Amino acid sequence: MGRVLACRRDELPSGRVKYVQVNGNDVLLANVDGKYYAVSDICNHAGANLHEGRISGRHITCPWHRAVWDVTTGELVQFPVKLKPLKVYKVSVDGDAVYVEV
Repeated sequence: MGRVLACRRDELPSGRVKYVQVNGNDVLLANVDGKYYAVSDICNHAGANLHEGRISGRHITCPWHRAVWDVTTGELVQFPVKLKPLKVYKVSVDGDAVYVEV
């Protein structure tokens, strides 16, 4: 447990996402306007990998059934049925390194 190096800042430009595994957890790391966020990479509707979806601003769209999640809060933004929020992980930046805490 604790803080784990997820990537270097230059590996994740603004408006992009990256899949990382942190201590056995599948994590979606997102850069939204220069700020980094981390949520569970697995859609809790049907198990899709969210990093394969499309990011627009702070919203990631599930590639399978088009559920839309806010990567800054983990909250479901749009879907016909109510789903639990995604797990949110703490992110910190130290110099050029981006860390995720689990």
